[in-house]
Amino acid sequence: MRRLDLNRKTKIGFRVIGIGLAIGFALLNVLAYNHAYAMTHYAAEGVRTKKPERLSVADTLKVLVRGVRVIRPVSDRKPAELDPSCEALTLATADGGTLSAWYCERGTATPLVLVFHGYAFEKTKLLPEAKAFLELGASVLLVDFRGSGGSSGNATTIGVREADDVATVVRYAKARFPHATTVLFGQSMGAVAILRAVSERSVAPDAVILEAPFDTLLDAVRNRFISMHVPPFPSAELLVFWGGLQCGFNGFRHNPADYAKALRCPALFMHGNRDLRVSVEESRRVFAAAPEPKAYREFEGVGHESYVAQYPDEWKAEVKKFLRTWRNGNEQTKDQ
Repeated sequence: MRRLDLNRKTKIGFRVIGIGLAIGFALLNVLAYNHAYAMTHYAAEGVRTKKPERLSVADTLKVLVRGVRVIRPVSDRKPAELDPSCEALTLATADGGTLSAWYCERGTATPLVLVFHGYAFEKTKLLPEAKAFLELGASVLLVDFRGSGGSSGNATTIGVREADDVATVVRYAKARFPHATTVLFGQSMGAVAILRAVSERSVAPDAVILEAPFDTLLDAVRNRFISMHVPPFPSAELLVFWGGLQCGFNGFRHNPADYAKALRCPALFMHGNRDLRVSVEESRRVFAAAPEPKAYREFEGVGHESYVAQYPDEWKAEVKKFLRTWRNGNEQTKDQ
């Protein structure tokens, strides 16, 4: 009888543990679902959650339970802040939305640089980069992705649907502006959107300049948990799964390291060696996947931020060298 009682108690104990694990896993999925929605759908107002690496222990616990709050990025800055000749444009998208852009022309013989911002930002965040391109003698088209700045919507897909925006802007620019060459510049999510547009939307620029593209969406999400000093497994996997399901794509296949293989133009990759959001190893994997011709530059002591703001002279020299080398190579090819 005692042995039967022990067996019964053991079975009950395992059953209780199993129920507890099932409840815990279900709760983890609910939290992941809410987190994924909050990260891909901007809030209209309120206070934005601090950067992961700046959260206190108490803040981290609140974020894990309540989720993040990402406020829709907007700006009241005017095109004249970029250049007095700059004009504001509105582009229509295939799905009925609109994209806001600023265009600064330096002559049709100059390359046109299309500038795309990162996650949870809008076009004016890249004013330093846009001004630097103008100083280098290029024309500039500075763009708001869907959900940001003056564009329509309030959601982001971390580079997936944004690749459609890249394709829309490239088609618009080639149809309306008679520049001989087109260069795509993207920072973080903007770089990812460019790579996806090349791979999945048949976009064919003359050159690309890419800053801090993550290698896989899963790694990008893992890095956020690591920045909060929270074990990434299995939360990162659940976040990618639910985020993709909510937005209508497979998050585990959103991999810029795979997209980079489709590049058929010169590419300059740049990265900060103190970046906590995208590791140097991830950036190098994307670079390694891209075919030649290509170049790579790391900036010392810089995180996930503007390189030109930290190293203005070095950044402009690197970009100028790349553009000169690429254009000279093109001219030699035409002569042959």
